[in-house]
Amino acid sequence: MIDFELPDDVTALRATVAAFIDEVVLPAEAHINTRPYMDIVRDLQAQARAAGLWCPFIPKEYGGMGLSHLGNAIVQVEVGRSFSMLGAWALNCMGPQDATMLTLAEYGTEQQKERYLVPLVNGDLRICFSMTERAAGADATGMQTSGVRDGDSWILNGEKWFSSGASVSDVALVMAKTNPEAPRHQQFSTFLVDLPNPGYRIVRDIPVWGEEFAPNFEGETMMGHAEVRIENLTVSQDAIVGGLGNGFSMGQHRLGYGRLRHGMWSIAKAQAALDLAAAQAIARETFGKPLADRQGINWMLADCAEKLYITRLMVLHIAWKMEQGRDLRIENSIAKTYIANMLCDVIDTAIQIHGALGITHDLPLVNWYAHARANRIIDGPDEVHRWTVGRAVTKAYQHSGTTAAVAGGDLF
Repeated sequence: MIDFELPDDVTALRATVAAFIDEVVLPAEAHINTRPYMDIVRDLQAQARAAGLWCPFIPKEYGGMGLSHLGNAIVQVEVGRSFSMLGAWALNCMGPQDATMLTLAEYGTEQQKERYLVPLVNGDLRICFSMTERAAGADATGMQTSGVRDGDSWILNGEKWFSSGASVSDVALVMAKTNPEAPRHQQFSTFLVDLPNPGYRIVRDIPVWGEEFAPNFEGETMMGHAEVRIENLTVSQDAIVGGLGNGFSMGQHRLGYGRLRHGMWSIAKAQAALDLAAAQAIARETFGKPLADRQGINWMLADCAEKLYITRLMVLHIAWKMEQGRDLRIENSIAKTYIANMLCDVIDTAIQIHGALGITHDLPLVNWYAHARANRIIDGPDEVHRWTVGRAVTKAYQHSGTTAAVAGGDLF
């Protein structure tokens, strides 16, 4: 039997989180730019803890809610309705550290969990991920930051690019090439680095499109995407996460969750954009008729509804596969590309239906679009994911004479 009904406990949890977002988080957004952002965050976090809404994806033994992947997916869709990121900050499930917390929970040593994971879950630390390099880009195996053994320590040298949140982090998870002679995917290791550290120098926060829409933090740097110079950075052997030579796997583990989280938040943003578009189509009249009476407008709205429907099914299926412990690399790549484009398309349609009003700052659509466009690059550009899926299609056919295995064939 195929049952799309959410379990009762997940339905009840969704209602609780939705009420918290509606009654606590969204009203707090009105205070942005009138109070320091982190003061607002601290107030919301206290209320979230009191409500039992804290780190939904982290196991209970480390201080989280211990939700299933399905439960977390539903929670994250509600969290995504807070476009100022206050919802994610309130529940301590904001990127980029959410995915790294999950990696530490699964692969960290007991010492690493005690020293880093528990304080991260408690909200006492922030952590960033330093993998990407300017020259390597989406090819993680092309990175050149080196790690050279020196007795019981490692000496790291290189550069990192787009280390999101590094400027405000207390810890960095740094990937370096520790064995150039090993097979390509076993050349790298990931190291926990306490910050600040003279060997980990932040050159600048790279200016990006959309940051002009960010709240005024009154001197507080909330995120930023840092360019980092790593020079003779010494780390101990016990700073390695997941074992020597397993850095690539650690990176893919945390990126897998990050891609799904982007998808869950994208559903909320696309739904809000479609709601704005529908409201405008009903209210706006041209040439004596509402826009909603125009066939062309109806087609535009229908296309958006279709894409949102497919996206919801994708996220639910991937969450289910995660709960089953199944391989979802191909589905994750398909969803990552599809959902990123879906969000851009829906917001763009909403802008178009609003006409000139859509490109003004009287509406949030241009802000949403600036951030949505980045999703086609963040966590791997469209082209890399499509290349991965395309190769999987031909391999599947060569293996079994059909491509069904990489086209949802496990559904039916």
